[in-house]
Amino acid sequence: MLIQIIFNVIIILSILIGSFFMLSATIGIIRFPDVYTKLHAATKATTLGIAGILIGGFIFLYVHYNIVSGKLILAILFMMITNPVSAHMISRAAHNKGIKPVLKNRQDAYDQYKSKLTSK
Repeated sequence: MLIQIIFNVIIILSILIGSFFMLSATIGIIRFPDVYTKLHAATKATTLGIAGILIGGFIFLYVHYNIVSGKLILAILFMMITNPVSAHMISRAAHNKGIKPVLKNRQDAYDQYKSKLTSK
């Protein structure tokens, strides 16, 4: 009985944490100024959010129905691998297209690297 309550609390916390990250990703997409920071919010927070929700679902299925869902595990792994890679490719394409980041007391390291390569 006590272990059931502990698992239910873990499931609820996992889903709530995942939902918080998804909400923060939504707010970040709306509030951030440029493509690069919006991509950061869209990929980092949603990766953690989706993983938290899917982990909660996995634990729920295992505890209440004794089902080990390989689909949920694969979904978690797929999201963990593809979200950062897709964000990197989109941001690199945006940078190569000439979209400049909003810079405040920062430097564009990739642009400096490209200028060093072309000056040699």
